[in-house]
Amino acid sequence: MIGIVFQYGKEVVEVRVNGNDVLFRTQQFGGALAPLDAIRLDKKGVLKEFPDLKDNKEWRKEAIKRFKDKMKNYKTEKERVQYIIKDLSKFGYEPVALQQKGHRVKKIK
Repeated sequence: MIGIVFQYGKEVVEVRVNGNDVLFRTQQFGGALAPLDAIRLDKKGVLKEFPDLKDNKEWRKEAIKRFKDKMKNYKTEKERVQYIIKDLSKFGYEPVALQQKGHRVKKIK
């Protein structure tokens, strides 16, 4: 299990990768971890990544499916985390801390 903490403006977002599962925690969930299916997605952000979904009525479901499929393509949790950091950084999320397998949280410089 690897956890990453991101800062996005005033909002703090935690992403936890446990095997193939990716869970998210924001203030909107009151501290509970939630799968991607439960979080709010911005259509503009999704269209930046997947422009072909512009006219798709099921854009949200398809974006979630593609993300999950992409996660399955990576062999290790570390590879998944590297992808998530790279991908979210494009949208203004700044990684600030990393925690691996229950060890102490390390700040990312």
